[in-house]
Amino acid sequence: MASSREYLEYVLDQLSELDEVTYRMMMGEYIIYYRGKIIGGVYDDRFLIKPTRAAEELLPEAERQLPYEGGREMLAVEDLNDRAFLADLIRAVYEQLPAGRKKR
Repeated sequence: MASSREYLEYVLDQLSELDEVTYRMMMGEYIIYYRGKIIGGVYDDRFLIKPTRAAEELLPEAERQLPYEGGREMLAVEDLNDRAFLADLIRAVYEQLPAGRKKR
């Protein structure tokens, strides 16, 4: 099942406290970037983020889910109502991700 554009718009609206949030559609799903790094995505109308140490500390009860068959486990963000918390979460995840690859 592909994600709906409406759910993507909802997630992006909840992340609106952050500058430099972008996305790319890929095979019916949406990859979410913050300042050029992939921090997660919208998969089957679920907002999943990379399971960094900071994300696990901020979301200790988060369920690990596969974004798609054969993908790596990610953390499900269930509560999208607290925009300030989401902004802090995304910043924390971003800080622990490696630098992006250089484009050729």
